[in-house]
Amino acid sequence: MIDRTAKLSVGRQAKVLGISRGSVYYQPRPVRAGDLKLMHRIDKLHMEFPFAGSRMLQGLLVQEGFKVGRLHVATLMKRMGIEALYRKSNTSKPAPGHKIYPYLLRKLPITRPNQVWAMDITYIPMARGFIYLAAVLDWFTRRVLSWRVSITLEADFCIEALEEALARHVQPEIFNTDQGSQFTSADFIKVLASREIKISMDGKGAWRDNVFVERLWRTIKYEEVYLRAYASVSEARASIRNYLGFYNSRRPHSSLDGRTPDQAYFNPPTPEAAAA
Repeated sequence: MIDRTAKLSVGRQAKVLGISRGSVYYQPRPVRAGDLKLMHRIDKLHMEFPFAGSRMLQGLLVQEGFKVGRLHVATLMKRMGIEALYRKSNTSKPAPGHKIYPYLLRKLPITRPNQVWAMDITYIPMARGFIYLAAVLDWFTRRVLSWRVSITLEADFCIEALEEALARHVQPEIFNTDQGSQFTSADFIKVLASREIKISMDGKGAWRDNVFVERLWRTIKYEEVYLRAYASVSEARASIRNYLGFYNSRRPHSSLDGRTPDQAYFNPPTPEAAAA
């Protein structure tokens, strides 16, 4: 897909193809078939029991016949970029040079498109591997504004998705993420700060702070990902693109009174209608 002998730079080719530059230069390390099987099962268990940590997941896996220790489960969870989702004291310290911002959405009425955007990353299993999916979501309408897939958890594919969303839509007043290193990195923060967008971050491990993105992941996985066995990154990207097109333009949402995210985003109710 990438032609390293072409006159067009590798970075430019990656941008045209909609893939992260880091994925092009990254040399993947092979993952054992047994670990891939465990990771795929951990992902499904995490969707079903988001409060389960490595100890509980290890117990559930043992019940299913897997021979795996808790530390190995914890290692795989870290590689997948997931953790137990529950409210707990925020005693963690940010990485050197990474600032943690306060959560701004508590008790804030979300009443219109582009008031709040949210972003997150999730693990996507394939037939013989895995990728990561990042998406920018409009909080009020649930519309996916942009997305990217990557084979690494580096920040660049998140920055690319953010920049695309900002280029194609009216910028939000508030941008909410979790405390992942991708979102606290200087390069990511700079994109938001340069536009004077207020930055909000969830409490560490607090799933309720970004619940609409968590619901999006569950919807995508049960309606798309778990029904497939993507043979390649390009196949995964194409299939996810098709599904997200359906999700935005055709899939009705009960929380939107049966409207689609596109309808809610591009045709928001007038203040008078909303107050009625």
